[in-house]
Amino acid sequence: MYKLVDSFWRAAIYCLHPRVIALSVLPVIIMGVLSLGLGYFFWESALALIRNNLDSHALVDATIRWLEGLGLSSLRTVLAPVLLLFLAIPVIVICTLLFVAVFMTPAMVALVAERRFPQLERKSGGSFLASALWSLGSTLLAVVALLVSIPLWLIPPLIMILPPLIWGWLTYRVMSYDALVDHASPEERRQIFTRYRIPLLVIGVLSGYLGTVPSVIWASGAMFVVMAPILVPVAIWLYTLVFAFSSLWFVHYTLAALEQIRRQNQVFTIDPSPYVATESIANDVSAEATGGPPGLQT
Repeated sequence: MYKLVDSFWRAAIYCLHPRVIALSVLPVIIMGVLSLGLGYFFWESALALIRNNLDSHALVDATIRWLEGLGLSSLRTVLAPVLLLFLAIPVIVICTLLFVAVFMTPAMVALVAERRFPQLERKSGGSFLASALWSLGSTLLAVVALLVSIPLWLIPPLIMILPPLIWGWLTYRVMSYDALVDHASPEERRQIFTRYRIPLLVIGVLSGYLGTVPSVIWASGAMFVVMAPILVPVAIWLYTLVFAFSSLWFVHYTLAALEQIRRQNQVFTIDPSPYVATESIANDVSAEATGGPPGLQT
């Protein structure tokens, strides 16, 4: 518990470092340009596709007509844009997480190692390609889990539980690997994942719940549709800060765990040479006592 709290407040302080703040701008620029560019070219066609699908389902159309009869006259106009924006949330979140992992995490690992763990040896137990494959594989599993769990989101409590758990699992998988890729050997990385799996998963799940905070902006409904060109970059920046904090939390925790494991391994490493020398002396004494040549066992 102490390690979780200690790494938490250290990550919060490091988020105020000028280098971290400067690094957080790059994913915002890239994701902002991509989001607004895709919206500019494909917004109308995507809206038309969603409206056609809504109108083609008699039950959905009847429900909309019933709600419009109750006074929600603009529901049909607002529903399609809101649905499109909510469908875009998982894509934006996953892309932001990957951008943070690629562009920010290596620099933040170097920052933490330089300031807090300058003596920690770099064993380079991974590579950029291995990290990319690990992140992509974890992302695909998370996407499948999200798609499978969508029907369960209609149950009110589960919509507040399942998505953060999935985001947390994905954050745990991606951030833990990237935090250790430069310093830990493959054996040390497996040892940390085995010994500290529960605390790392707790960090990931808590980070997943922190990732729901920017979703408040998306929940503003019709107002967000009108203010989307301004609020989309703001939401992306908030997601970036959340994932940057999560990455720093994992870096502080995993590097401290790595340092502790190496210290423990050094303590429990036994040099066999004294025992060999003692055994050799005992054999020589025994041989002299029996009249045989030294070094031969009787």
